[in-house]
Amino acid sequence: MDKKDKVFLAHLRENARKSLTDISKQTKIPISTLYDRLKNLRKNIINKHTTLIDFTMMGYLCKANIIIKVDIEDRESAKEYLLYKEEVNSLFKINNGYDFLIEGIFRHVKEMEDFMDLFERKFKILAINVYYVIEDIKRETFIANLESVI
Repeated sequence: MDKKDKVFLAHLRENARKSLTDISKQTKIPISTLYDRLKNLRKNIINKHTTLIDFTMMGYLCKANIIIKVDIEDRESAKEYLLYKEEVNSLFKINNGYDFLIEGIFRHVKEMEDFMDLFERKFKILAINVYYVIEDIKRETFIANLESVI
C-alpha cells in the first residue's frame, strides 16, 4: 500500500460519505484514479462501510466488554450462539487464557446480567470478567487522521 492509498483511506475513515470529487480536489488525485483505488481497496482492505452510533441516544445505556473462557467442548457452539445474539456488537477470539472478547450493548445493567445468566446456563464458563464502558474517549481513529499518514 502506497502513501496515496493511505491518504485516501484517511479521508474515507474521516468521513466515508465524502464524495470522490471532494477527495480528488483535496488530494489532487484524479477521480478516475480514486475510483480505481477504491475498487481495489474494496477487494483487499475495506471490509465494510458502517456508521458509528451513540447508543446512549437510542436508550442503550450499558456497554460492556466481557472476556470469557469457555470449556473446550462448548467453544464452537458458544461462538455460534454469540454470533447471532443481537446484544453482541462485536465478537473477538482472544488469547492469554481466554477465548472471547464480547462488546455488548444493553439498555441497562440488568439486561446485561440477564444476558450473562442465560449464557452461563447454556455453556460451561470457566472464567469471566466484565468491564463496563463508562465513556468512549477515542474510537475508530486509526488511519483517520491525515497528519498521521502524510
